[in-house]
Amino acid sequence: MGALLHDDEESPFIAVNEEGRSPYVLICEHASRLLPRRLGTLGLSAPELQSHIAWDIGAENVARLLSRLMDAPLLLQRYSRLAYDCNRPPESPGAIPEVSELTAIPGNRKLAAEDRLARAREIYRPFHDGVSLVLDRRAAGCRPSLIVSIHSFTPVYKGKPRSVELGILHDRDTALSAKLIKSFPNIDARLNEPYGPKDGVLHTLNMHGFARGLQHAMIEIRNDLVATERGQDEWAQRLSVPLIQAATI
Repeated sequence: MGALLHDDEESPFIAVNEEGRSPYVLICEHASRLLPRRLGTLGLSAPELQSHIAWDIGAENVARLLSRLMDAPLLLQRYSRLAYDCNRPPESPGAIPEVSELTAIPGNRKLAAEDRLARAREIYRPFHDGVSLVLDRRAAGCRPSLIVSIHSFTPVYKGKPRSVELGILHDRDTALSAKLIKSFPNIDARLNEPYGPKDGVLHTLNMHGFARGLQHAMIEIRNDLVATERGQDEWAQRLSVPLIQAATI
């Protein structure tokens, strides 16, 4: 394969409200289930491509609502994680998964090195270069930045139900997550659940937050709670106040 994306296809990186006044920079790596046209359906059915294996259901809309409520920049990644998971480095087997949860991904099997390179070059690199440029511009303007990535997770994983409603994730830096976890007394909120550093899900935050010395955290919402517009609005409202308070403590 030569180029992966046609000239008329969307950039992997989209910045929303880049000049927002909030100290937060919101990131949503799994915003979309869109696939590059050259990849077709990756051998999957329509229901499979609409399921959580292809994207984080409800995450983009929650992130967009939060962006408006807090006047925060939002950085979106526009292609399905089945094409390339931008929360994984190129050397990770999960970057281009051959199996997602229990579903085999035929179009990701036995890829040639040049095909893997094309996906990293045209999806992963432009997205992370875009994030870096936004943070560089904020630093050049002496603007503080805290990074929060917005995700959702399936209520049943490999046949096992999950009761946790909200996860606040961190790796080597705990400052922001320690503030946030205290803000949800009536919600089943847990630190580093249903995922944690051992699952390799903190790549984006380590790359752009920890490396720069910026406070950061990942927010994971159970996707049945944000599958509707009403749920998305409720959770955006519910998250906005603790986030704003945590930035000022």
